[in-house]
Amino acid sequence: MNNFDFKNPTKIIFGKDSIQKLEAEIPNKAKVLLVYGGGSIKKNGIYEQVKSALSKVEVIEFGGIPANPEYAVLLDALQVIKEENITYLLAVGGGSVIDGTKFLSAAALFKGDTPWDILSKNIRTEVGMPFGTVLTLPATGSEMNSGAVITRKETKQKLGMGGPGLFPKFSILDPQVIASIPKRQLANGLTDAFMHVLEQYMTYPMGALLQDRFAESILQTLIEVAPRIIKNPKDYVAASNFMWSCTMALNGLIQKGVPTDWAIHGIGHELTALFGIDHARTLAIIAPSHYRFNFEAKKDKLAQYAERVWNIQEGSIDEKAKAAIIKTEGFLHELEIDTKLSDYTQDFEGTAEEIAKRFTDRGWLGLGEHKNLTPDKVETIVKMSY
Repeated sequence: MNNFDFKNPTKIIFGKDSIQKLEAEIPNKAKVLLVYGGGSIKKNGIYEQVKSALSKVEVIEFGGIPANPEYAVLLDALQVIKEENITYLLAVGGGSVIDGTKFLSAAALFKGDTPWDILSKNIRTEVGMPFGTVLTLPATGSEMNSGAVITRKETKQKLGMGGPGLFPKFSILDPQVIASIPKRQLANGLTDAFMHVLEQYMTYPMGALLQDRFAESILQTLIEVAPRIIKNPKDYVAASNFMWSCTMALNGLIQKGVPTDWAIHGIGHELTALFGIDHARTLAIIAPSHYRFNFEAKKDKLAQYAERVWNIQEGSIDEKAKAAIIKTEGFLHELEIDTKLSDYTQDFEGTAEEIAKRFTDRGWLGLGEHKNLTPDKVETIVKMSY
């Protein structure tokens, strides 16, 4: 295993009716900005639970954070923070709302020329405005990590940010919220978490036995509970395991001591920026082509994944590895997640070249665990995904 440091300061409050514990986590005399998305929390009862728990707290509301947190909308929220002298942020939503709140946390204390510099110049946030979360859609793991991705529609950009100052102080995870999530979003959440694990696992063997088995156990759990969640989101046992798997998939634990990839995410973000395709579905588009293009470098780990996760015991390493890719595609198709760009848009010609150019312009000249995926190779992978 590689050397590593690991610290995750986020307090997790997990279980039935845990939203009612919210008030105890908010500092005395805090002035809170309640940040949420399109308003679904007002239809499923979560808003009422949150407001009840915060009945003794001074709260200003800001709704309307879109599915891909939009920079221009967040600037409006930032203005509210400054005008109202907000001292604490509360994200009530899924990964997009939490990511948007992380941007606000960083921007509220940022001393530079423009908040966009945080993203365009990849400025790490050492200290941000404190915030907590109430998770309503398991998927991204943003409730227990310090990363975020923000979209800017006017320039068709989607960029990441992070830093130790952007861990939530606490996150409330009540699996009961899953009961009201539409099937499409459940499928996205399952896909997103699955791909998060693969990005940290599907590299090459290096003797990190426990880390591998952590990752494999999350994959196995997601495969097991996926059909149950899709069929009956009110299945509390399935919902609990789904929610915790999503959190564990990206809270930093399984990536420690091992190489990680993240090229799929880097490419997928561009598909969202260009076409507005759901984040999880962009990962499903790129992953199979990525693994086939990098087959020789990844086949040992693909074969291990085949054996341990999909119980494929027959055949050579190459045969098992190829079968694992097919199994992964099959799992996604069972979730009704398409795996080709042409399934989402017919305006795909030139996409590969555009993404390669963007990477070149940004100086992203070596993606993947070996840092050898140059823009021309990225172009080939994208074309394979058409």
